[in-house]
Amino acid sequence: MDDIVAITLFRHGLTEANKRHAYLGWTDSPLCLSETETRLQSHEEYDLVFSSDLGRCLETANILFPSNRAVPIRQLREMNFGQWEGKTFANLKNEAVYQNWLKDPFLVKPPQGESFSEFSKRVNTGWELAITRVLEGGVKKAAIITHGGVIRYLLSQFARYPKEFWEWQVPHHHGYELVWHRESLRRRERCILLQEVPLMAKPNG
Repeated sequence: MDDIVAITLFRHGLTEANKRHAYLGWTDSPLCLSETETRLQSHEEYDLVFSSDLGRCLETANILFPSNRAVPIRQLREMNFGQWEGKTFANLKNEAVYQNWLKDPFLVKPPQGESFSEFSKRVNTGWELAITRVLEGGVKKAAIITHGGVIRYLLSQFARYPKEFWEWQVPHHHGYELVWHRESLRRRERCILLQEVPLMAKPNG
């Protein structure tokens, strides 16, 4: 139908830091090219592709959608973990601030990083940039390649049925498609349909 708009949120491919279970926000880490990332494909075609401006997202976008030049949006970066970037639970478990953050990540701020409030305001700005372009351009299908925290936040705000931030599971090689009537998207309402979108490995991979 002409008034339907679909936006799919994809998490970037697995990185070396992800394999170590390290905190990875504004610093970057190379994709694990020995893993399935180089063989992933999407069977869907999109009118417009957006991406976080970090390398792991842009590289994932190039792998998935080589014929679409992704539009980078800096505001769709992961949370900035400040001094905890690149560190693991084992590195941080004895730090009092870290323990307090684990107890209340919505109020405690990583040293030299972002609070959850700062993160959410920034992501809202990035979402507005993308949605404005979708609506003004009459786009029917768009994809956004971004980060686990960003996707959890957007789902908590716009999924059809409300769920808390941490209730959402956002694995690698996976996406969520959100569908709106164009006017309901214009009013920034929750989507009318949500479905999971797994990414598939190429048969000759």
